[in-house]
Amino acid sequence: ATFLALLLVFLLILGAILDIFSAIVLVVPLILPIAATYGVNEVHLGIIFLAAMQLGYLTPPVGLNLFIASYRFDKSILHVYAATFPFLVILMLSVLIITYWSELSMMLL
Repeated sequence: ATFLALLLVFLLILGAILDIFSAIVLVVPLILPIAATYGVNEVHLGIIFLAAMQLGYLTPPVGLNLFIASYRFDKSILHVYAATFPFLVILMLSVLIITYWSELSMMLL
């Protein structure tokens, strides 16, 4: 449980400063062997990784998805942040559920 908590914090910080594809190329080869030693399934790790990176991609300082939406719909960035905050909270809860309830993401395998 401690490994997963530290992994989530690391991925959220990484998602806030890097785009998803760069993070996959740089980080997955590093964390995959570590996660295997803690008994985390590779598929479950991938789902955690993508969900946490998407959450990080929505948060400042980068928050590229929000900047694109702000530009496309001609709204201020503060307005977009305020409008997406409830969904950000739901996504945070979803990432926690995905992380700690592995059967949810692994039931079809």
